[in-house]
Amino acid sequence: MRLIVGMTGASGVVIAVELLRRLKEIDSVETHLIITEGAEVTIRDETNFDVFEIRRLADCVYDVRQMDAAVASGSFLADGMVIVPCTMKTLAGIAAGYCENLLLRAADVCIKENRKLLLVPREMPFSRIHLRNMKELADCGAIIMPPVMTFYNTPKTLDAQINHIVDKILRIFNLPDNMIEWRGGQQN
Repeated sequence: MRLIVGMTGASGVVIAVELLRRLKEIDSVETHLIITEGAEVTIRDETNFDVFEIRRLADCVYDVRQMDAAVASGSFLADGMVIVPCTMKTLAGIAAGYCENLLLRAADVCIKENRKLLLVPREMPFSRIHLRNMKELADCGAIIMPPVMTFYNTPKTLDAQINHIVDKILRIFNLPDNMIEWRGGQQN
C-alpha cells in the first residue's frame, strides 16, 4: 500500500507524528510525506520533535514546492492520502481546486482519481464557510474526520486520545489498528 501523508500548520501535529510511527511498523505500507512550512513552525512550537526526525519516519519525503514530484501525477498509484492536521486554508484550497503547492495538488489528484482522501481538520468552532468547504469536499468523496475526543474508550491520558484518533485513521485505510470495538448494551 502507498499512502500519502500531508502535515499542515494546524495545531495537533502530534497526531501526524504518531500516525507516521504506526505506519512505519507496518511493512506493507510505503509512506510519502509532504510537510508544509506552517507544519514545520507548529512542530517547533508544539513538540520537542525535530523536523528531520519526523521526516525519517516516512519512506519518501517531498518539498511542498516540488510540483514535479511523483505524487503530483495521477499515474502515481497511491491508495490514498491523509492530511493531518489539516488547516482550514488547506481545506479551502482543496475545495476550490487551487493547487498552488504539492500538498494541494496531491489531494486534487486523489479526488480526480477517486482515491481515498481523509482530512483531519483542526479548528473550532467551525464557521459556515468551514462547513461549506467540508460539505463540498465530502460531496467529492473526501472523508472529513475532525479529531474529536472520545470517552467510550475511557481514555486516561492525552496519548490515549491521540492513539484513538490514529486508530480511526488506520481503520479508514483498512490497516491494523488497536481500537476497542464498541459492544453497546449487550444482552445476556
